[in-house]
Amino acid sequence: MSIVLDGLYYSKDHEWVRLEDGKAYIGITDFAQHALGAIVYVELPEVGTEIGMDENLGVIESVKAASDILMPVTGTILEVNMDSVEDPAIINAAPYENHLVVVELKDEEELQELLDKAAYEEFIAKED
Repeated sequence: MSIVLDGLYYSKDHEWVRLEDGKAYIGITDFAQHALGAIVYVELPEVGTEIGMDENLGVIESVKAASDILMPVTGTILEVNMDSVEDPAIINAAPYENHLVVVELKDEEELQELLDKAAYEEFIAKED
């Protein structure tokens, strides 16, 4: 069973968003890292890049496959977590503690389109 945390917003593409001090921290869910298997490579955009909701945020590669990471909200990249890029295995070890990027949200209303813990748990139960 995948771990799903309270207080985060979840996309149906298995990204999570955590709001902290007006910034959005974005990563992939425990469900996603389990599905991918051992993550070996992460490619993320440069700081200052503006990305729209559902647009490509980057690429994550595992021993099984390469997958696009989709942006769960519209925003501008403020910070790239270089630890996740330089040592992608930390995402497998702790997906909620190792965000990929920090974003300045363009429209906080978009968060309402994402899932809460209960809705995401229901969603992944159908995918298991």
